Amino acid sequence: MTATPSFTGDANPYGGGDPYADYRTADFPFTHHADLADRRLGASVIAANDEFFAQRENLLIPGRAEFDPEHFGHKGKIMDGWETRRRRGVSADHPWPTADDHDWALVRLGAPGVIRGIVVDTAHFRGNYPQAVSVEGTSVAGSPAPEELLGDDVKWTTLVPRTPVGGHAANGFPVAVEQRFTHLRVRQHPDGGIARLRVYGEVAPDPAWLAALGTFDVVALESGGRVEDASDRFYSPATHTIQPGRSRKMDDGWETRRRRDRGHDWIRYRLAAQARIRALEIDTAYLKGNSAGWASVSVRDGEDTGEGAWREILPRTRLQPDTNHRFVLPAPAVGTHARVDIFPDGGISRLRLFGTLTEAGAAGLAARHRELGG
Repeated sequence: MTATPSFTGDANPYGGGDPYADYRTADFPFTHHADLADRRLGASVIAANDEFFAQRENLLIPGRAEFDPEHFGHKGKIMDGWETRRRRGVSADHPWPTADDHDWALVRLGAPGVIRGIVVDTAHFRGNYPQAVSVEGTSVAGSPAPEELLGDDVKWTTLVPRTPVGGHAANGFPVAVEQRFTHLRVRQHPDGGIARLRVYGEVAPDPAWLAALGTFDVVALESGGRVEDASDRFYSPATHTIQPGRSRKMDDGWETRRRRDRGHDWIRYRLAAQARIRALEIDTAYLKGNSAGWASVSVRDGEDTGEGAWREILPRTRLQPDTNHRFVLPAPAVGTHARVDIFPDGGISRLRLFGTLTEAGAAGLAARHRELGG
C-alpha cells in the first residue's frame, strides 16, 4: 500500500507567472468522499483565537485559493486564507515561541459524519505557513457556542497528530477513527497561515431527525446518501448531484466529457438506508447546450451487484435543458442503491429521490448511529 505523500519545508519565493506552477500536491486516496466542511452543507469556522492578517472564514471557501502579488492592506499582505500574527517569546532573552504555543480555529461540519481524510492546504503561504498542524474532533449535539466547545467537559479525539507540513502545498492526512464527529479543532504550531481546509468523509445522519421528517430525499448528501461510483468525472464531481439546494452555475452539477462511442454515462448511489421511493426529480439547471439527452433511473435492494439486480423505476425519458423534471412513481420502489443513466453523455445538476425508510432501513441506521457513538 502506497504511503500518503507528505510535504515539508518552505516553497520558493514567488517569482512571477503562474503562482501554482510550483505548487506541491498529490492524488490522495480519500478525496472521492464528500467534503463535510463544505459551506453548501452549512459548515462554518465559528471561532479562532487570532485572524490578524487574514480571516478564518477563508478556510472553507469553495475552489482553490487565489494570489495577487500586488494586493496589500493596512495590516500588510492580504492572503486568501486564515493567517495569524507572528508569535513572540516572553523576553529579550527568550524571544522565541515555546514548544506549546499555537493558534486554533473551531470548525462546525456541515453534516456530522465519519472522517476519512483531511487536507490542510497552504497554497501561497510559502514562508509564512505553520511549522506543524494538528486536528481534533468532537461530537456535540445541538448548536454549541464556541465557549461551550472549549469547556473542560468536552472530549476531543485526535484525528491528525502534530505533524510537520510544507509551504505552498496540499498536506493530506488519512484518518482511521470510526466515530461520528460534528466539530473540529484545527491547530497550527506555532503560528502562520492556512489557505483551505477540506474534510472528506461519509455523512452519518441523526436517525431521530430523519424519522421526524418522514418523507425526505433518501439520496441527499445531508441525509446520508453518497456516490459510490461514476462513469466519468471529467468536468465536475458526481457528488454535486446530491448537494443541498439547486445548482447555481454550470459547474455546480455533474458534466461528462463528449462521448465519441456508442456508450453512455452513469452514477451509482448508496441511499441513506433501505427506503421506499415514491417520487423523484432530475434537474438540469444551468446545463443548456450540454445537458443529458435522456435519462433513466434504477434501484436495487441489497449488495448483489449483478446487472439483473437492478430494477428500472423511470424508463429512458427525454430531458430538457435547464429544467427540473418531476416524476411520481406509479408504485413505491424499495431499494438500498440507485443508479441514474444518462444518454449518451452530458450532465445533470441534481437527483432527488423522495421516500421513507423501511422498518429494516430505520433499524439499520439506528444501529450504525450507536456504533459511531451517536
